[in-house]
Amino acid sequence: MAIWRMELCKAESGYRSHASIYVLIREGLWTQPVKIGTRSSGWPDYEVKAINAARIAGQSDEQIREVVSRLHAMRAEKLAMLMSE
Repeated sequence: MAIWRMELCKAESGYRSHASIYVLIREGLWTQPVKIGTRSSGWPDYEVKAINAARIAGQSDEQIREVVSRLHAMRAEKLAMLMSE
């Protein structure tokens, strides 16, 4: 798993600006960024790929919100598994 910074996320998704991604986050159509430093963040590559696949499949905004919700739940599950080891 890789963490992609904003530029790669935009390139993979076809968005032109940072603002486009942040609007999608506010609308629940993109996952929240992961902090990777004091002034940097990114997104797990599999999350970006899953959101792009949903768009390509023609899913509605409501269906994409469900995908985003499941992706956030997966993050929490992964963290819980790591903490229990």
